[in-house]
Amino acid sequence: MAAKCWVVLLLIPMMHAATAGAQSAPEPIRYTLSFPAPQTHYVEVTAAVPTGRRADVELMMAVWTPGSYLVREYARNVEAVTASGPDGRALDVDKSKKNHWRIATGGAPTITVKYRLYCREMSVRTNWVETDFALLNGAPTFITLADLAPRPHEVVITPASGWKRSITALPAMAGGDHRYRAPDYDTLVDSPIVVGNPAVYDFDVDGKKHSLVDVGEGGVFDGARAAKDLEAVVKEDRRLWGSLPYDRYIFFNMITESGGGLEHKSSTVLMTNRWSTRTRRAYLAWLQLASHEYFHAWNIKRLRPAELGPFDYENENVTRSLWIAEGFTDYYADLQVERAGLQTRDEYLEDLSNTIELLQTTPGRLVQSAEMASFDAWIKYYRPDENTNNTSVSYYTKGTVIAFLLDAKIRKATSGAKSLDDVMRVAYQKFAGPKGYTPEQFRAVAEEVAGTSLKAFWESAVEGTSELDYAEALATYGLRFKPAAAAPADRGARPWPGVTTRNDNGRLLITQVQRDSPADVAGLNVDDEILAIDDFRVRADRFENRLEQYKNGDKVTFLVARREQLVRIPVTLGAEPPKGWRLDVSPAAAETQRRLFEGWLKG
Repeated sequence: MAAKCWVVLLLIPMMHAATAGAQSAPEPIRYTLSFPAPQTHYVEVTAAVPTGRRADVELMMAVWTPGSYLVREYARNVEAVTASGPDGRALDVDKSKKNHWRIATGGAPTITVKYRLYCREMSVRTNWVETDFALLNGAPTFITLADLAPRPHEVVITPASGWKRSITALPAMAGGDHRYRAPDYDTLVDSPIVVGNPAVYDFDVDGKKHSLVDVGEGGVFDGARAAKDLEAVVKEDRRLWGSLPYDRYIFFNMITESGGGLEHKSSTVLMTNRWSTRTRRAYLAWLQLASHEYFHAWNIKRLRPAELGPFDYENENVTRSLWIAEGFTDYYADLQVERAGLQTRDEYLEDLSNTIELLQTTPGRLVQSAEMASFDAWIKYYRPDENTNNTSVSYYTKGTVIAFLLDAKIRKATSGAKSLDDVMRVAYQKFAGPKGYTPEQFRAVAEEVAGTSLKAFWESAVEGTSELDYAEALATYGLRFKPAAAAPADRGARPWPGVTTRNDNGRLLITQVQRDSPADVAGLNVDDEILAIDDFRVRADRFENRLEQYKNGDKVTFLVARREQLVRIPVTLGAEPPKGWRLDVSPAAAETQRRLFEGWLKG
């Protein structure tokens, strides 16, 4: 049986000043987290929360967490909510909504609320508790007063037996270890907590402490190297923005054989595998992930779309600007790693080429605009299906390419005097406050920096779904797309049905059918099991080899099993789309182009 873990909320009345009409600052909500049996994946929390002597109070838990745009229903992990007064007498608890609890206080100045919280979802946006460590995010952990009135939130942690450290970006309180105070609920939600025995690597930039906190190194992940290279990224971002906007920053690196990252104002949670520092490609990917999340300390955590704050923690917060907030961040993630001297020019161009190719081979780019991809994030991006590639575009991917094109456009218009770097700095100076920016305001800043109208660019690249024009950017930097390698004259282009497949324990299943491909026209479906081509059996691990026996234009018959029924479907094989999106420096690049190219890569 799992050990019981309780969250306890003590509701304390607000104190009034002696002077008539004056009132002291609001009392904090006080939580205590403990882990009596971490192997059961439960956490136990106690908190003191002011009631103001109201007859009843309404408590709530957030349904999503900023930076991850999907309603997650965190209350699903809350169990057995109970309440009692200062004398221990049980109080009535009514679950008034899916994530709300109404508690009858009876006018008591304080009440105690308990609940059990199950923590076993390995992601950067959820909670995980096990024998070795705990990762707690604010939104899925802390029940609070539903009115979200401004008030401090204090957290005291009792580590499990054998755990020595608790680490969070929350300011420490006096009175001993493991004591922290958030000035408000937003800060509490924005400050993940790690408890256990992580390896910690500290470095200073501009006199401010930075920490790489590694959980699960296992003698494999090279934390010292990673911290040294993160310092180079931090310095490069400091150079771009002009200052560091926090007092301390923490890179929580959860080496848990998982993936992903989530940004916070003064920290980030990364997930990776222990082998990430062992190969060049894997290590660059980890650095780029860390660079992406760190860049968010400016772009989205402080310079944000107006719709993303103050947050509504119980409903979707929709914006049309994620192509800026996430796409531009992704653009700078790789670029800043290159500028920091941690990857070569050719490696950077290869990564940018991969992004362009991903966009240009996504049929949904001609269906959904960058603005609508942002707007629909809550219902599409985090809920992909087999048809997503045909109908949607990633605001990360297209936003990155838009940033590349816009950067080149500004550099050309100003003969290299200004760039997208200047746009980000000016926007930060104007809008990194409580209100954020509207799409129109951000565009106006870009046009101000460029010294020219960009109306046609916005209409085409951001609002529209037409093909992007790469010609200007390539000409600006003296780049070209490498000519696609010609197929052997006796074979022609590789035959292509237009399906993606997977080997399901020996069954060859179609997982995706590309729009307007031969398979789409012929009527092959997702979940069809391919059994044979022209009545010859196809093994799941030999599909590509079998296709190589045909030529572009050949007419073949697929035998598939569809919901246990055998179906023969004639397909005319097409030509595989050419790989024509590999960036390369043109041998004929002029000196002016080379100068702009170097200015771009060196910042």
